[in-house]
Amino acid sequence: MVDTRQLGRQPGSMRTVNRIVTVPDAFETAMASVPKGQEIELDLRLEAVMEGVLVTGTVSGHLTAECSRCLDPLSEELEAGFQEMYRYTGDDEVSVPSDEDADGDDEDYYLEGDLLDLEPVIRDAVVLALPLSPLCGPDCPGLCAECGVKLADAGPDHGHGDGVDPRWEALRDIAEKPDQQ
Repeated sequence: MVDTRQLGRQPGSMRTVNRIVTVPDAFETAMASVPKGQEIELDLRLEAVMEGVLVTGTVSGHLTAECSRCLDPLSEELEAGFQEMYRYTGDDEVSVPSDEDADGDDEDYYLEGDLLDLEPVIRDAVVLALPLSPLCGPDCPGLCAECGVKLADAGPDHGHGDGVDPRWEALRDIAEKPDQQ
């Protein structure tokens, strides 16, 4: 939660916030994550506008993953940017969902008094910045499809006989003996 009282509700006022926070739950995809308990750095700019508070920021931290080709563990720096509008809630407004809310089209964020809950916005930004297919290197050859050995360690002479897939054996017999049909 970020307190906006020092910002005030006057359009045009701005302040910056730098903070290091601990990830409450892992931000993760199938092959990469920012683990629970890891520290991430937030650089935020809060700007008061007519409708609410515009938050622009970056999230920096470390991600852990495994290479999608050879399955070696890796750790990389992660930086994700985001910008989101947090709308003011009026004291005289009734918080009854409108038709727009019922459709699920309204994805607005609202201030909770003078506080901003940035966790869902940060989670979305970090998860979208995580690599879908992380690689230990752009030239990673991966694993052998036959035996599973890491091809980078196996060497250029690694092989498994003629390499004919047994499922294609019947077709090879037909090709070699076309007159027996």
